[in-house]
Amino acid sequence: MNSDSDLQIAGDILEVPHLLQPPREHPATVADFVGLARSIAADRSQWEHLVRYDATTRWYHRLRTGPGYEVWLLSWVPGQGSGLHDHGRSSGVLTLLEGTLTERTERGTRALRAGAQRVFAPGYVHEVVNDALEPAVSLHVYYPGLTEMPMHTSAACETRPVTA
Repeated sequence: MNSDSDLQIAGDILEVPHLLQPPREHPATVADFVGLARSIAADRSQWEHLVRYDATTRWYHRLRTGPGYEVWLLSWVPGQGSGLHDHGRSSGVLTLLEGTLTERTERGTRALRAGAQRVFAPGYVHEVVNDALEPAVSLHVYYPGLTEMPMHTSAACETRPVTA
């Protein structure tokens, strides 16, 4: 079962913020990693001065590491995308800090705006693209740290919107 199906059955934990705990020094659960991402996103002084934009390639910067996890900051100028990929054995939390990105999966497309978060399990296949006219900035937490990002060639990602 993929993570989209799990969220469909259980509901999206990100929609019930009162269930999220404050971030721990050493995150250990999905809720902890979501809390870590939210706390970093809320404190612009941790990341805003580091952001760079590169017209030739997506820019990225490893912001932090911890026991078994990494936090990455990425920028996306209009037209840049990740290509269809998964994250190997890593789970992750993607948090959009600024702008708008489009996520495409086999289930359809989803517009992500500032403040949006996506949680995914190992093997989750998606493509993220900046289809907007303005740059975007995103924060990515991976556990365990990202060691591979297999690319996929399947055209399984559709353009229909994802419904909740």
